[in-house]
Amino acid sequence: MLDLKEINVDDIDKEYDAIKSIPKNENGFQNKYYNATRKQFEKEVIPKLINNSKGLDLPEGYVPCTYYFLWNDDEIVGLFKIRHFLNDSLKDGAGHIGYTILSKYRGNGYATAGLHLAIEKCKKIIPEDEIYLSVLKDNIASLRVQLNCGAYKVGETENDYLTRIKI
Repeated sequence: MLDLKEINVDDIDKEYDAIKSIPKNENGFQNKYYNATRKQFEKEVIPKLINNSKGLDLPEGYVPCTYYFLWNDDEIVGLFKIRHFLNDSLKDGAGHIGYTILSKYRGNGYATAGLHLAIEKCKKIIPEDEIYLSVLKDNIASLRVQLNCGAYKVGETENDYLTRIKI
């Protein structure tokens, strides 16, 4: 069964393995923790991300963001980041949700199913009446995922399509 589960210390080993398998930057998804050691992940990264999700210790210009791992039964298959609200740079940029599916699980519908679950989380978290997303123009698979989840295009930048999903 698929489930989005917040980052936590109880699942640290599987979360760490998942983070390590996600490249630094792939298809627009930024993984700042790709090179963290296991000890750094436990002692620094997880506490920081949990605090940031509560709006604590945020770097200037950042908004609260919760990391959710997409689980299929007892395996992590993806990662979704949900930003709780938007600032100006996020409105015409990354938006509310960033996501990636671990490479070995791609092509199995996990992105679409995970985005549906993330949309349900957004309904409880974000104050806006639309979910803002973006996708690299050359990432047609991810654009299809967003469109399949009810997104529509509202614009574009040089590199990205900007999409929205009405709540």
